[in-house]
Amino acid sequence: MQAIVLEAHGGPEVLQMREVPDPVPGPEEILVDVTSSAVNRADVLQRLGHYPYPGRKPAYDIPGLEFAGRVASIGERVTAWRPGDAVMGIVTGGGYASRIAVHERQAMAVPDAIDLVDAGAIPEVWITAFDALVVQCGLRSGDVALVHAGASGVGTAAIQIARAIGATVLVTTSAGKVDRCRALGAIAIDYTNDDFVEACQAHTGGRGVDVVLDVIGGDYLERNIEVAAPRGRIVQVGTMGAAKTNINLGKVMMKRLTIVGTVLRARPVDEKIAVTQRFAHEVLPGFASGALHPVIDTRFALRDAADAHRLLETNATFGKVALAV
Repeated sequence: MQAIVLEAHGGPEVLQMREVPDPVPGPEEILVDVTSSAVNRADVLQRLGHYPYPGRKPAYDIPGLEFAGRVASIGERVTAWRPGDAVMGIVTGGGYASRIAVHERQAMAVPDAIDLVDAGAIPEVWITAFDALVVQCGLRSGDVALVHAGASGVGTAAIQIARAIGATVLVTTSAGKVDRCRALGAIAIDYTNDDFVEACQAHTGGRGVDVVLDVIGGDYLERNIEVAAPRGRIVQVGTMGAAKTNINLGKVMMKRLTIVGTVLRARPVDEKIAVTQRFAHEVLPGFASGALHPVIDTRFALRDAADAHRLLETNATFGKVALAV
């Protein structure tokens, strides 16, 4: 099969297409002919050498945390799928390839309303947003959420999930992306001109927000603590700004706040399966009805993965950068 294999770390130029052996599915795994994948910030970190493969390193270091495609063959104990089924899912790596093997319960059926070319841009950011807002922080109807980087893949998914639940969602974004965030249903705050703490306090009458989803880190954490309502929940899913900061623990205690750190990639298979199955049950029907949709900025062919990485690193995108395999 063809795959993007990391044989060195560095700039986008290290992303080169190679011919590698097909994966061999285990008894509870399916082999998928991959139609599409997408680029995530974690892929950039992996390319730079800052996000090593968790656990036992595979024979080939292939980036890619998500996939969509059709089942090519099944292991002897697989019961959920048959060859030809359209599936998608999250993986620890290997999405930048023409074939992938994955546990049958890590795969989800692609709704008929979603094209396979677009489906590869759903699993990673949508499951991340759902897990952070709903599973980790219990967001519910009537709550107010603050989502940082509202124009990112996680951000555009989080806006739609929060709105579908019945929550109010505020987002931070740059000036050029404000209108598009508003079109998705968010109250958009231009962080280049407005202080998000003041804006959130004004919107909530000084009460603060129930849930904060943050991919920035650094000094944003102290400000997230400031803007959180009593018994608020802050979930950290990325550190695009910085991984270290100082906070006032007194405010955390006085407000009785919960601060959660979470990632998907490093989780064991059983935890990936659990969150995948819950997402499939609670969120996928929204895609089938057309109420939810992936937001895709640009599509690239897999062989042009280097250009896809270059675009993502400009921070000029709105939603996902997709890869057609």
